[in-house]
Amino acid sequence: MKKNIPNICDEKKFEKIFSTYAQDVKRFLFFKTQNIEKTEDLLQETFIKLWENCDNVNILKLKSYLFTVANNLFINHTKHLKVVRNYQKGLGDSVNKQSPEYLMIEKEFLLKIEKSISELPDKQREVFLLSRIEKKKYKEIALLLGVSIKTVEKRMHDALKVINKKIGKV
Repeated sequence: MKKNIPNICDEKKFEKIFSTYAQDVKRFLFFKTQNIEKTEDLLQETFIKLWENCDNVNILKLKSYLFTVANNLFINHTKHLKVVRNYQKGLGDSVNKQSPEYLMIEKEFLLKIEKSISELPDKQREVFLLSRIEKKKYKEIALLLGVSIKTVEKRMHDALKVINKKIGKV
């Protein structure tokens, strides 16, 4: 290192550099991340890198060095997020793949449910479908059918008893 170039590794000099450039680097990072917490993290990492490499950084190229480090940290962060998203997407795909045996059992179960529902008396089937398929509340069903809420509850209770008896409790 040349003697006429100040040493960045001096704590007082480093603090002066931080106070001089931190705000500009922070604005640059926030423009890229649009996230204040991530900006603060990347800003700290940028100055940590400067401190770790203080012997090798030319003070005349300091500003360029800081922005290059900040940009590289942002790029690495973005690449990491992309890898995480791809992994999670791939994980979701593999979780949905079940064995053929499981798929066959599931299909048989769904057929049993459909058959049980179709064999319900009309009034019970109507209440069951409005509640479970159309996601209506008992009060809405009662208004729609012109009956009391208690009647809806009774029909639903009876429908569930019949379905449970036909397919067995799961």
